[in-house]
Amino acid sequence: MASFVTEVLASSGKLEKEDLSGKISKMSRKVEDTKEEVCEMINKKYSDFLPSLQGAEELMVQVDEVSKEMDVLKTYIDNEVQQNLHVAVTEYAKLKQQLEKNTIVIQMLGHLKEFHSAMEEFNKSIQDKRFVDAAKQLERARASVDSLKGWKTSQLPLLSALSSELTVQRENLIYHLGDEWKRLVIWRLPSSKGKTSEPAGLKSFLKVELNLSHASSKDGEPKPPALLCSVLQALAIQGDLQHKIKLFSQVLLKNMLKPLVMYPSLSVSVTEQQDEGIVLALQCLEESNEERSAPSQVYSKLLLVLKTLHAHLLDVSIGDKKLSAILGELIWEEISQCIIHECLLYSIPTNSSQLEKYNSVIKETEEFEKSLKELEILQGDSTDLLKYARDVNCHFASKKCKDVIVAARKLMTSKMHNTVKITPDYKLRLPKLPAPGPDVKVKQETTKEEMTMENSKQLSAWSLCLPACRISESVQQLMELALNTLCEAVGSSTYCALQLFFTVRNIFQLFYDVVPTYHKENLLKFPHLAAIQHNNCMYLAHHLLTLGHHFRAHLPEPHSEGIATFVDMVPGFRKLGARCFLTQMNVQRAELLERLSTAHNFCNLDDEDNYIAASKAVRQVIHQLKQLGTVWQDVLPVSIYCKAMGNLLNTAITEVIAKIMMLEDISSEDGEHLHTLCQTIIEEGPLVFIPLAEENKNKKYQEEVPLYVKKWSTFKELVIVLRANLQEIVDRWADGKGPLAVEFCSSEVKNLIRALFQNTERRAVALSKIK
Repeated sequence: MASFVTEVLASSGKLEKEDLSGKISKMSRKVEDTKEEVCEMINKKYSDFLPSLQGAEELMVQVDEVSKEMDVLKTYIDNEVQQNLHVAVTEYAKLKQQLEKNTIVIQMLGHLKEFHSAMEEFNKSIQDKRFVDAAKQLERARASVDSLKGWKTSQLPLLSALSSELTVQRENLIYHLGDEWKRLVIWRLPSSKGKTSEPAGLKSFLKVELNLSHASSKDGEPKPPALLCSVLQALAIQGDLQHKIKLFSQVLLKNMLKPLVMYPSLSVSVTEQQDEGIVLALQCLEESNEERSAPSQVYSKLLLVLKTLHAHLLDVSIGDKKLSAILGELIWEEISQCIIHECLLYSIPTNSSQLEKYNSVIKETEEFEKSLKELEILQGDSTDLLKYARDVNCHFASKKCKDVIVAARKLMTSKMHNTVKITPDYKLRLPKLPAPGPDVKVKQETTKEEMTMENSKQLSAWSLCLPACRISESVQQLMELALNTLCEAVGSSTYCALQLFFTVRNIFQLFYDVVPTYHKENLLKFPHLAAIQHNNCMYLAHHLLTLGHHFRAHLPEPHSEGIATFVDMVPGFRKLGARCFLTQMNVQRAELLERLSTAHNFCNLDDEDNYIAASKAVRQVIHQLKQLGTVWQDVLPVSIYCKAMGNLLNTAITEVIAKIMMLEDISSEDGEHLHTLCQTIIEEGPLVFIPLAEENKNKKYQEEVPLYVKKWSTFKELVIVLRANLQEIVDRWADGKGPLAVEFCSSEVKNLIRALFQNTERRAVALSKIK
């Protein structure tokens, strides 16, 4: 090479351009020959698949020699051309362009050489199971192909063949890595054939096993085998590790970690077998009576699995991270939510007295997370799992409130007809509360001093007491539930106490909204239930008056909500009860009027059919009232009972009076029939007043019918008039001062006289006296 350079240098130090031109032409021919030989070899190797190892090696040496000659020549040309630019710019530019073209070809040949040598090394590494080296060589080959693709002027016909070869070998590597992974990490899972529609149960998980290849020990510490490390690192280089570990994590969660959380009787055993390595198997020790696992049991089982995996699989560095960290990112969120909803949720105390004992669960959770951080599975300081455990007061309040609302709604939707008797001396079983604060004591002392100023006339012992009646047993239980919840709030944290207080308010609001809607049809259909609902509302309203006062000194005051009270709900419950009962009263009133409408307006009663219809209507009215009297007996308070029955009886006789007063002609026979029908009402009407179960005590209320039936006296006067003669009518009028004048106006009496008596002088005289 030195002689060649000497020949092209002139004695004056100037480069002879004729010799240089010839040299470059010679070099170009040499480059083209080499290019053709290399391409032919590559084509035979990767397209035609012909063995030519020795020729390939000789070509690689030839490419190296040509590259060296090109480098030396380029250096000389650069130096000489830069010194003599002012002499031969044009000539040397053409020569240099040719030289650069040759240089590009040489570089492309160098990449082809690099690709070939990388693939050769790749194949050797695959055979020796040096998967990391194989992956690196494959990346090296890919870099060569990418470089070839980078040249826009590159039109190599072999480029597609090289790309195909690269893809095939990458898939070959992935296959080998997957095959080794399956051999090193073996899952034995229950068969899902024919059971796709059935949920996985405890028995199916007893067949789950995870077999890890035998670990090689160093200094007594178990570590993942070198082959496994090689497989994992090669997967990472190829970018397939994340997908592989994600699939592994999904199987691990579904078939091992989650079942250990969900089933208390399920545990995990770790055995080391000489031929098979480490085996993790799920097993059932004993049938557990507990529905849910304790947090400590769950943590210990999960740690046993994760520590075993860390020792034999996860303790591998992948770049700047451990494999355990990669797995942790994939499983932590899902497994922590599973622990929360399947374990911690059910470990929350149901009683505030047990809250202090829950500190042990918080400590166990902290130790669990600390262990996971040591294994590098968990990153960060605070997680949702630990936050959930520490917020036990909030969760206790939420759980308690939810349980209370569910229990309350169950009571509200239960049958209403199961009743209990409430008497005036009935009192709620209020709990003994701790002594109130000093402010309340001062108020009590002041009250004692003021007792000397009391009025000598005292209210009755039964004043402001709830009258005797019947209420639903479920409503009594509802009030007891509210009392127990308020007792739970006493002594609880401020947040918990407020939550429980407002839950009690929500109970009563729920009753207000749910009961009238849920029992709507029955409340309209059955008067018995309407009366019970009326009593239920009045019972709740009665106790809501003082319920807040009893607990107010022991509960925190709600912000922006005023003091703890239920008084504001009282009017709503009273209206609810009254509205329900009045609706039923309207239904009964409409039925009475409908029955009386079949009496043909009480006219022409001398006709047998008309009399039978009128008599039947009256009997049906009396029967309906008696039925109501029996249904409401011992249910409604006496005063409400008498008012209700009096109102309905008054509706009936008012309708009868109106029908009779409309008659224009009443014969003597009609008058007798009307008198008979009305006398039936007078005799049997009072008998519908039976508010008490003891018959001998009802006579008092039957005698007080005029107090409850507004038109009773009017009706009795009408009955008298129907049988009276003209003189008796005039006498009862008594110049507008008699009992008849009290109940009827003069025009009504005159119309009655005209209907009952024929037009005679006596009638005219009588009419003249009615003024």
